[in-house]
Amino acid sequence: MAEKTANLPQRYLRTQEAARFLGLSERTLEKHRTYGTGPIYRKLGGRVVYSVEDLHSWADRGLVTSTSDPRGGSVLPAKRQPLSATAGGRVPR
Repeated sequence: MAEKTANLPQRYLRTQEAARFLGLSERTLEKHRTYGTGPIYRKLGGRVVYSVEDLHSWADRGLVTSTSDPRGGSVLPAKRQPLSATAGGRVPR
């Protein structure tokens, strides 16, 4: 079977298709791209595209065997805490 697929061009998915493929929202996939925690992507003509193989590979990195597996948590980094107020009670911008 590998011989038949070796002659086919690699399939690329746009963000909407890739998100649907992974069962995520487009916004979640965009956040992963921003944080560098998502699947490898390419920019072709200014468009972000993902190969199906890279999506499978990234999804496989999330494989866990039990809920006690430390990797079972979120793959997104923790949200940043707001800056503490200054002495004047204002938050710097």
